[in-house]
Amino acid sequence: MRKDIHPEYKDATINCACGAVIQTRSTRGDYAIEICSMCHPLFTGKQKLIDTTGRVERFNKKYGRKTATTPEA
Repeated sequence: MRKDIHPEYKDATINCACGAVIQTRSTRGDYAIEICSMCHPLFTGKQKLIDTTGRVERFNKKYGRKTATTPEA
């Protein structure tokens, strides 16, 4: 490796909004994030599907969509 061309690589602390603290190394240093693997629905398996006041039904009504039916053979 050539000298004096690489950034400084130092210890870093990443703080998540959920309260998780991750110790790592980075050129950026310490910083905060809004979501991490400990609180993201994809990783936790606690994904919430919310149909607030019938949004799907309003969409189908607005665009004239019918409910799904099986094709006849």
